[in-house]
Amino acid sequence: MDLQDLDNAVVGCRRCPRLVAWRESAPLQHRARPEEYWSRPVPGFGPADARIGVIGLAPALHGSNRTGRMFTGDRSGDFLFEALHAVGLASQPHAVSRDDGLTLFGTRIASPVRCAPPENKPTPQERDNCRPWLAQELELLRPTLRAVVVLGAFGWQALLPVLSAACWEVPKPRPVFAHGAEIVLPATDGGAPLTLLGCFHVSPHNTFTGRLTQEMVRDVFRRAIVVADDQE
Repeated sequence: MDLQDLDNAVVGCRRCPRLVAWRESAPLQHRARPEEYWSRPVPGFGPADARIGVIGLAPALHGSNRTGRMFTGDRSGDFLFEALHAVGLASQPHAVSRDDGLTLFGTRIASPVRCAPPENKPTPQERDNCRPWLAQELELLRPTLRAVVVLGAFGWQALLPVLSAACWEVPKPRPVFAHGAEIVLPATDGGAPLTLLGCFHVSPHNTFTGRLTQEMVRDVFRRAIVVADDQE
């Protein structure tokens, strides 16, 4: 299996009845939008040889669930891609649709949950149902992946068990999420270590209140670039 095979499998997933019903109800909840909704699980976005990973939470009902591409079509995505473009990891600062020409450089975006959950709150069972997709994605990225920026505490908590079950050693007690946190995970397969970097989620709640600024996000990604370069 390669990343394209994995993405195709993700899109066909129907493991969680509640999430299937919710994502497919989205067009009826927002009749003002003229375009056809994606309304399926959202695969990862970015090249197969990415050195930097970005882990979020889950697709937004009228964002990625509408467009079919991670962090696209909503205010959270606008904020994220502006920062990625500013530090040289994206070809443009805006993401409005799957065919808008946006390209990521050495970076791949994924999430622990691939379907939009009600109130942005997946259940523990839904998170666990989705875990194998992220585990397989990280396994395929393993040859080049050197740093992962985790957006928010949910993504951090969901990612650590996946890494622990893969080829990275997660310390005990498990590291606590914080903006600016930086944890180096030694590899158990003889390969390069992986560095986790924490960043507040790019949600409107954080960005509108000033808890998270563009410069704060850019600083985290600048650090990720330095880490990835050092591991080459």
